[in-house]
Amino acid sequence: MKEFFKYALATVCGIIALGIVAGIIMMISFAGIVASGNATTEIKENSVLVFKLNGTVNERTEEGTPFDALLGTADMSSMGLDDILAAIKKAKNNEDIKGIYIEGGATVFDSPATAQQVRDALEDFKKSGKWIIAYADQYLQASYYVASVADSLFINKTGMIDFKGMGGKGYYMTGLYEKVGVKYQCTRVGKYKSAVESVTRKDMSDNDREQRLAMYQGIWQHWLKQMAASRKVTAEQLNKVADDSIMVFANINDYKTAKLIDGAMYPDAIKNIIKDKLGLDEDDDINQVTMSEMLNVPEDEKEDGGKIAIYYAYGEIVDQPLSGFASEHAIVGSEVVEDLKKLADDDDIKAVVMRVNSPGGSAIASEQIWHAIKLLKEKKPIVVSMGGYAASGGYMISAPANYIIAEPTTVTGSIGIFGLIPNASELVTEKLGVTWDGVQTNKHTDYETNLVFGKDNEEELRFLQTYVDRGYDTFLSIVAEGRGMTKEQVHEIAQGRVWLATDALPIKLVDKIGSLNDAVKKAAELADCSEYYTAPYPGKSSWFDQLLAATNDSKGTYLDQQLKETLGELYEPVIELRKDCQRNRLQARFPFATTIK
Repeated sequence: MKEFFKYALATVCGIIALGIVAGIIMMISFAGIVASGNATTEIKENSVLVFKLNGTVNERTEEGTPFDALLGTADMSSMGLDDILAAIKKAKNNEDIKGIYIEGGATVFDSPATAQQVRDALEDFKKSGKWIIAYADQYLQASYYVASVADSLFINKTGMIDFKGMGGKGYYMTGLYEKVGVKYQCTRVGKYKSAVESVTRKDMSDNDREQRLAMYQGIWQHWLKQMAASRKVTAEQLNKVADDSIMVFANINDYKTAKLIDGAMYPDAIKNIIKDKLGLDEDDDINQVTMSEMLNVPEDEKEDGGKIAIYYAYGEIVDQPLSGFASEHAIVGSEVVEDLKKLADDDDIKAVVMRVNSPGGSAIASEQIWHAIKLLKEKKPIVVSMGGYAASGGYMISAPANYIIAEPTTVTGSIGIFGLIPNASELVTEKLGVTWDGVQTNKHTDYETNLVFGKDNEEELRFLQTYVDRGYDTFLSIVAEGRGMTKEQVHEIAQGRVWLATDALPIKLVDKIGSLNDAVKKAAELADCSEYYTAPYPGKSSWFDQLLAATNDSKGTYLDQQLKETLGELYEPVIELRKDCQRNRLQARFPFATTIK
């Protein structure tokens, strides 16, 4: 027996020792991966930057994991617009980068303006005298729009281009909710405030049709003008192609006839074209630099002059994070208020550029952020740079700025308020047989339960409408004060109406059409800084923080992912009901999504 315990103890000690040694080896390996991921990149002479147009492009991407570079996923899945623009700018200024090779064409952009900013950055790259070549097996429309900036554009011999114009049908869930005994109760101000219509109507209202058509036509015409200039055709010719594209392109050569491409070939042939551009022999290797590697190229940026903070505010505006949606970035009211207070108290920061890319959300959180921006403005200039959209609550937090600059295809306005509460009395009482009874000390003690489960709740709805009316009046006052207008003038262009930035300019909702760089220059001017440098805020979440957040909400995130995979395009309308249960009753939110492929 003694021998048994002796050997058993030795075995246990051996396992523990092996575990310790293995742990040490893993830590050393992990440290090596982290170090290699953070290492600076040295660009070889005669190199080409490879820009993979696959995955999604959002306003900003959090820090990746140390394994991304090792596994080759650093340029895939999700790309931040800020990083893309920075990499292209570095490539333009690096004499060893001779050109850009755009590969692939299946990217999803979070808004038309995001695609437009990437294209504009590539157009600026060409001003350095360098070349751009694009190739893909197939092009989604937004990816083609971006890739059309290339000097030469090619496609696989069996490929296709999605080129059909802009628009689409929205979903209306009212019929479904009627079948299950749920009815959405709506209180709103603004005839164009159509965010409620997907659950209160079975078709599109005339007002919503009017604003959507104006928005998409404006964006499409802007895109046509840019694509036509690059492809050396007229906008009218391209528009005709979009009308006929489904019927016309039976043969791959039809794309070339329409001047959408310069040629069709297999992937091996495109490498020879790039080699010719670089002056390489057929057997030579191409020095390729990825976007993530380009970001690690050191710059000679000097921190001289005044510091201009660029504060990124993107996503839905919420009172607190919506549980189960860890992958969706949000503007959390209390967190942003605290961040803005720190920026106001930091004497090193001379001005702030607030990069707003938000459809709005909670009216209360939006108003809290508006107040924090006003306090910040008392200490230093603040300029708003609008991204894909700065609408509804997104416009509310923009209004108090000293100056507002928007991208040409930014969607803004949507100045209006609504309240939306599902009533499940028919489902619960008539279909499921659940009844309600109780006591209360006052007439409306139980008004919240009555709104959701009661049939006779007209008085409660009138109260909610009064609350919405008050919120709209506050919204008008905020815009009037910030933009130097009267409330009556604001009301004329408000009522929930969505405006494209080029249309918002003459009605004084924005001050200038321009980029984030233009906003930085304006902020420096207002702060009297002849020399300046920029710093992004807030800091990006580390991969470890993201891992912890995902772990804390792993159940909700996993179920969310499974729903996406199962429901596909039906995911968004179904999940809205779940989100509505967590949202604030008073909403200043954009009426529809503008994600494009």
